[in-house]
Amino acid sequence: MTKVLLTGGTGFIARHILAILLEQGHKVTTTVRSQEKAETIKKYHPDAKLDFKIVEDIAAEGAFNEAVKVEGLEAVIHTASPFHFNVTDTQKDLLDPAVNGTNGVLAAIKKNAPSVKKVVITSSFAAIVDGPKGNRPGYTYSEKDWNPITAEEATQNPSDGYRASKTFAEKAAWDFVEKEKPNFTLTTINPPLVLGPILPPVPAASSLNTSNQRVLAIASGAAKSSGSIPETGTFLWIDVRDLALAHVKALADGDGKRFFATAGYFSNREIRDIIAKKFPGLKDKVPGEDAKGGEYPKEGVYKFDNERTRALLDKEFISLEKSVTDLVRSLGIEGA
Repeated sequence: MTKVLLTGGTGFIARHILAILLEQGHKVTTTVRSQEKAETIKKYHPDAKLDFKIVEDIAAEGAFNEAVKVEGLEAVIHTASPFHFNVTDTQKDLLDPAVNGTNGVLAAIKKNAPSVKKVVITSSFAAIVDGPKGNRPGYTYSEKDWNPITAEEATQNPSDGYRASKTFAEKAAWDFVEKEKPNFTLTTINPPLVLGPILPPVPAASSLNTSNQRVLAIASGAAKSSGSIPETGTFLWIDVRDLALAHVKALADGDGKRFFATAGYFSNREIRDIIAKKFPGLKDKVPGEDAKGGEYPKEGVYKFDNERTRALLDKEFISLEKSVTDLVRSLGIEGA
């Protein structure tokens, strides 16, 4: 049993990490933004070895100073960071919470939790990919790559702001470890699009995590009403359950490494095909076979090196069909 602090405990990925930690018998403290959110988690884990710390604003100075004060705390998994494009101020809504939150939790651990030996941070493929270079057919992305986005480019639009927030936050974490020489080792997990079932309670559609909104749009009729299948954008993905397991396994086997956590390729058309095949009751909502869009680019797309994550997980990745099927079922869409 390990004493673990999990930040952002109500998040899509964090809830799956929490479930694995508790299933394995770890003693977990998780941060939430309010007591109401704590009560929601308690409802679904009534008998668990689970404590809560309230952190209302992860970007506030000293936000995690009290949260890390857990007697005998051995490890921290930091998932709390914004992932949405509904922003009015990119700096305030995306960049500051990501960077300040990461720096803040690391500084708090060093100052107030010297017993911590392992820190795992959720980063992103956004901190790896060079967006302006497009699909880069023939190029292989791996843990060696860093997004070269600049501070000036970061504030131009929410999409660039998100990619920059993950890049700057991860770089800040590695810089902190290099300069501050804390007692703990650092590991980062860099997933692309994350799909898979949502653990209850399922949020309203407007609050659904960005990755799964595309599946909801295809399954609920929104994409069909637009007359086409949305373009895919990022062609790499991983199931949330594999990603959560990677976080937990990294506590033991990930010291000082980045993990490019992807199961492989997908397209929005493949998602359409899976939903049409598995859920005939959604026939009137799903775009038809003749709908345009959602294909792979004709010129091809970048390659990927996920061998480090394969070795960490030591299992077959969950398939796209299972991931999409389980996600649609979890959404409770009428007809599914």
